Amino acid sequence: MAERAALEELVKLQGERVRGLKQQKASAELIEEEVGKLLKLKAQLGPDESKQKFVLKTPKGTRDYSPRQMAVREKVFDVIIRCFKRHGAEVIDTPVFELKETLMGKYGEDSKLIYDLKDQGGELLSLRYDLTVPFARYLAMNKLTNIKRYHIAKDFDIAGNFDPMIPDAECLKIMCEILSSLQIGDFLVKVNDRRILDGMFAICGVSDSKFRTICSSVDKLDKVSWEEVKNEMVGEKGLAPEVADRIGDYVQQHGGVSLVEQLLQDPKLSQNKQALEGLGDLKLLFEYLTLFGIDDKISFDLSLARGLDYYTGVIYEAVLLQTPAQAGEEPLGVGSVAAGGRYDGLVGMFDPKGRKVPCVGLSIGVERIFSIVEQRLEALEEKVRTTETQVLVASAQKKLLEERLKLVSELWDAGIKAELLYKKNPKLLNQLQYCEEAGIPLVAIIGEQELKDGVIKLRSVTSREEVNVRREDLVEEIKRRTGQPLCIC
Repeated sequence: MAERAALEELVKLQGERVRGLKQQKASAELIEEEVGKLLKLKAQLGPDESKQKFVLKTPKGTRDYSPRQMAVREKVFDVIIRCFKRHGAEVIDTPVFELKETLMGKYGEDSKLIYDLKDQGGELLSLRYDLTVPFARYLAMNKLTNIKRYHIAKDFDIAGNFDPMIPDAECLKIMCEILSSLQIGDFLVKVNDRRILDGMFAICGVSDSKFRTICSSVDKLDKVSWEEVKNEMVGEKGLAPEVADRIGDYVQQHGGVSLVEQLLQDPKLSQNKQALEGLGDLKLLFEYLTLFGIDDKISFDLSLARGLDYYTGVIYEAVLLQTPAQAGEEPLGVGSVAAGGRYDGLVGMFDPKGRKVPCVGLSIGVERIFSIVEQRLEALEEKVRTTETQVLVASAQKKLLEERLKLVSELWDAGIKAELLYKKNPKLLNQLQYCEEAGIPLVAIIGEQELKDGVIKLRSVTSREEVNVRREDLVEEIKRRTGQPLCIC
């Protein structure tokens, strides 16, 4: 900085010298020589980066949301939150960043995706990568052992010591309820158990040290072929080809409770304690899912691995299904929209005494769901309301601004969502057109005759029907007409 300041001062002095020579009408040769020196100094100085053109953009990995997009988001969130509350969940929130040491070592190979922040007040911080690790830290800090919570409308968790598979089944029920309510298409929930995976890796000959990295490879089977996964395990991670082939015999299987029963009879897998426990719990889980009426939406899929390190038991992931191109073909999964599982050891990592709090939860892939809903609305060319205004206060003649202001204030005080145009004497046609464009269902019209009669003309924008309503009855009439809940689309 000091060197640049010195150069800037030299450029300034040289510029003054050139101007002085021109004023003195010095010889052309001398002026040309001094101008040449000035240009060399400017070239040496280079551009001032601090004064370069400012580019208006959002940071990488972020985006703005338009009023239309926010309207879609709010309606999707409303569906999700109502489901969480229906199942008795409390709401909590945690900071968007955590101590770096809180997050490290919890996500396996995904740890490289954590965003670090610069030193803040003497602490090394990172942006949270998910909402599960902060929740576990929250439980440990507050010495909580039982809670059913949701977090910022997309995560739901049950913490506490309960009988096996009852909370897990409820989480899957919640996932199915939300995806059905959102009406984004047919879906399937894949289910597996980390204990089955670990037992399978053990009997196939995978060393303990490679469990998590091989698990991460298997987790890619929903996106790439088995051959590509095998090549990664053998070529990049040093797994013996025959071990990979044995894994392939298992992870390409999927089905329902009958597959669970089949594997319980598998001569090798049934001899592994971890796998046996996982299979036993899955069999019980399917019993509860049948009682909940969602077993037809669930598939036991041995390729599901969920690469995050903190999972300890049942894991699940919901995918949208693509309609088969031809009769007889199976539906294809086209992307994950929700996921979760059991993580019984995570809270103990933060507790000073290592006390474990069993936990199970789910996360809704809201960003993907938003995109799907937006695309569907665009394809159908559906109009999306960006406000919830119930009534526009309008006037039929000039010089009625004061009356409009008094009426809109009365409506606001009564809890009515109301607007008025910010003009003293707007034309009635312009006010009615504004309602049609904004999707406002009602217009409360004030006119000179209405003021004399003590009534307000209430107009339905869609039907254009008009009725006179006594001013003291207006609030009740508006609430009666707008009492229906808004549809998500």
